[in-house]
Amino acid sequence: MSFLKKYAHLLVNYCINAQPNEKVLVKSSTAAEPLLKHVHDEILKAGAHPHFAISLADTEYSYYQYANNEQLNYVNELTFHAMQNFDCYLVIRAPHNLREGSNVDAEKRKLRSKALQPMNDLYFSRTGSGELKRSLCQFPTNASAQEAGMSLEEYEDFVHKACKLTDEDPIKSWLAVREEQQKLVDYLHTKSHIQYINENSGTNISFSTKGRSWINSDGRNNMPSGEVFTAPVEDSVNGEITFTYPSIYRGKEVENVRLIVKDGYITEWSADKGVELLDEVLAIDGARCFGEAAIGTNYQIQQVTKNILFDEKIGGSIHMAVGQSYKQCGGENQSAIHWDMITDMKNGGQIIADDELFYENGKVILPL
Repeated sequence: MSFLKKYAHLLVNYCINAQPNEKVLVKSSTAAEPLLKHVHDEILKAGAHPHFAISLADTEYSYYQYANNEQLNYVNELTFHAMQNFDCYLVIRAPHNLREGSNVDAEKRKLRSKALQPMNDLYFSRTGSGELKRSLCQFPTNASAQEAGMSLEEYEDFVHKACKLTDEDPIKSWLAVREEQQKLVDYLHTKSHIQYINENSGTNISFSTKGRSWINSDGRNNMPSGEVFTAPVEDSVNGEITFTYPSIYRGKEVENVRLIVKDGYITEWSADKGVELLDEVLAIDGARCFGEAAIGTNYQIQQVTKNILFDEKIGGSIHMAVGQSYKQCGGENQSAIHWDMITDMKNGGQIIADDELFYENGKVILPL
């Protein structure tokens, strides 16, 4: 079986687990056409109903160039209907140009974000309750390969291995990941206070998870996956953290983000590169509080690709996200953004849960 067929089978039958008569929305670009044909066929074989929303190259740029205020405030009725009524939502990232939206007018972005907020709230509500099954994945394109510093062939191989498509039975492999990560989730559910420490990067930050849930991200919501995550109690986050891996937001890069937090609110921030973007993001409502804290567990991913779908899963890393909380974790923070930022823990990193050191130098050190 070709990698494309294995990928499509994994996405439809494991990630979104499409069932007879379910309505499935697939969002992607024309660059993913080789994979989309197989996804279409797998959805039909599952007895479900495929619907596709496909974007064209360079249309994001032209949209913001030509759209007037009325158009910026318009919400696509077909997409909104799908968010309200469909059963599955599969997003296949396949960028033609990762810098297409880099120079969009900030006020237009702000107006558009405000217009989309009700649909985003609906999306988070339905995915949080499990009513809408969703999954996010990547189709390898030259744009993504160049961003990762690889040839297209190298990047395809990287994606295949990260998604376990080189295994004989990828679904069986992801079920094994689910079982192993559940041990970590079960352990963390017995704890209520978490501390991330790494003196080498100037990180010492703590937060409460009392009353919150840890989620086993086992390849269903993201493909690839390999992380466990939660939503910190909003006003419990205190300390400082430096994110050692590059952070990308709307095609722009920020390096060595440093945040100081008091009672859940980011009071000071800096960056070695891209601080203007950081200023812009942290001015968004809800962006100066944390919506997520997580531990990356996919040790097949060990290189930075400047793609959050892969980088946040790096085995031996942790990440935190400013902005929107995941409702399935019990999070309450609301924002128009959810921006994950990552730091390496393989060199001197520690995680302490209720005064117990259980993770050191990028790995769990206790038998779970």
